[in-house]
Amino acid sequence: MKYTTADIDRYIDLYLNSFEKVLYEEDSQFMEGMKTRSLAGDDIRRYQFWEWTQGVGLYGVWKLYKETRDARYMDILTSYYERQLVIGLPSKNVNTVTPLLAMSFVAEETGNERYMDVCREWARWIYEDFPRTKEGGLQHITSDTLNEGELWDDTLFMTVLFLANMGRILGEKKYLDEAEYQFLLHIKYLTDRKTGLWYHGWSFKEKSHFAAAFWGRGNCWITAAIPEFLNLFNCSRSVKKFLEETWKRQAEALIKYQEPNGMWHTLIDDKTSYVEASATCGFAYGILKGAGLGLAKEDWIRQALAALEPIMGYTDELGVVNQVSYGTPMGRESKDFYKKIELKPMPYGQALAMLFFMECRKYAKDI
Repeated sequence: MKYTTADIDRYIDLYLNSFEKVLYEEDSQFMEGMKTRSLAGDDIRRYQFWEWTQGVGLYGVWKLYKETRDARYMDILTSYYERQLVIGLPSKNVNTVTPLLAMSFVAEETGNERYMDVCREWARWIYEDFPRTKEGGLQHITSDTLNEGELWDDTLFMTVLFLANMGRILGEKKYLDEAEYQFLLHIKYLTDRKTGLWYHGWSFKEKSHFAAAFWGRGNCWITAAIPEFLNLFNCSRSVKKFLEETWKRQAEALIKYQEPNGMWHTLIDDKTSYVEASATCGFAYGILKGAGLGLAKEDWIRQALAALEPIMGYTDELGVVNQVSYGTPMGRESKDFYKKIELKPMPYGQALAMLFFMECRKYAKDI
């Protein structure tokens, strides 16, 4: 690897410096839609900066804090949570759970009982009252769409990781058991047996995978979520083995579809779709995290590190990561739907780049 830790740290600083700007940048498209499509009918200002897009970003900042213990990262997190608690939290769904993943770690780290009380309430709701599909799956209900009877791959990262972390923190085995079950059920319905890649979703009502797309960022949530989950607590031995083998099969398939320049396409198996930065960072991060668990082959590590240079190339002088696809609903009829999603800097693009670059530091050579 030709980059030093100083090179990589410079980019991490750039990403962080631009993070708050992206974090609090109003998503006018989403907010306009919420005026007529909000399921809960509550104050839509509560959703403005409290969604999965922010939640993934906050988790990246938490990981930076955990890695460096730099107080400025904790300040970003606590300032955000204090601000949002004054505004009030939105209704509960898959996507509005996501900011609580970092909050649960912050609450544990700082002993903040106010934060922990919020996390307890939401974890209890997930376990007891979350809308369910057949077989007890977590229905992918969002702020503006019910998605009745649907499983989406995003749910594992956005909601199940938080439930698992609260199970660990509180010593609630029932939460941990439920989190294990959700991983197993989503694997049952969303993995493709031929390739090992993941479909974006499954409908119990239609008994289909919708457009049967191997969507890039949806797959990257899995590449990252499984190692994160395995790092949280000791799964039962059989579940641990099953998750590891599922992860390895997906990673092996991903390597085959990586472009020579180190990037992946927004439709993994479709070279006519654009290459996409957030999925690329998520894949590379997840593969390197899996390597830390002893799951990745040596050539997989080299392939993941190959994504570093093109992501640097898509980073502007202010540290904003470009070539990131906007929030993507389900492609229900055509795979071409995914090719038309606009490219726009987003908090999750910043966060996934930070997570990826943090893992790259472990492989850099100081000169």
